[in-house]
Amino acid sequence: MSTVLITGANRGLGLEFVRQYAEKGWHVLAACRSPEQADKLNQLIAENQQIKSLKLDVAVESDINGLTEQLQGQPIDHLVLNAGVLGEDCAKLGEMTQAKWLEVLTINTVAPALLIQALQNNVAASEYKTIIGISTRVASLGDNSSGNMYSYRTSKVALNQILVSAAQNLRDKQVKTLAIHPGWVQTDMGGENALYTPQESVAGIIEVAESLTLEQSGSFRVFDGSTVEW
Repeated sequence: MSTVLITGANRGLGLEFVRQYAEKGWHVLAACRSPEQADKLNQLIAENQQIKSLKLDVAVESDINGLTEQLQGQPIDHLVLNAGVLGEDCAKLGEMTQAKWLEVLTINTVAPALLIQALQNNVAASEYKTIIGISTRVASLGDNSSGNMYSYRTSKVALNQILVSAAQNLRDKQVKTLAIHPGWVQTDMGGENALYTPQESVAGIIEVAESLTLEQSGSFRVFDGSTVEW
């Protein structure tokens, strides 16, 4: 049975990832900060024994490092680095502070790097050997025509570089990485006016990830499979 680990699994895209992977028959490790308060996730767990919750605050380094021992010997076919923040309070000139910047970077950039570091051997021991980073089109330097979103854009640009570096460093282990834009999705972060449903976005991401080749490792894609310019 294939295994996926999803961060930020208690809501939005993360919760939809849990639902769709479980429906595919995968063993799902659903990681979130407060599993005991994740009512919707716990409902899915009650309905499907293939789902297991993990307590993980991605802003706490000891939580991340603890996964190495906790999951020792557990192959992870897909590592979905989904947890993230929009950084609304650190988006424009005039409202940025060091503390606000560091909060966004810790969650969106540093945490994914540390998770790759902690779980690289688990991914390498699996069949699919794939790391999926939830990025965004607004991380594209060539596509930035509006400015603003300073901390969010920057944190995701850095995430993309992490995934490209990991693609190079882990290639000998046949591990593949993917930076993917999920589209403008109807979640708490995307808002109700967004263009796509979580179901559409997640289904596309999983399809792209499952078909990813080692030659395509480190690419920046949209959930429909198209390419995003760096």
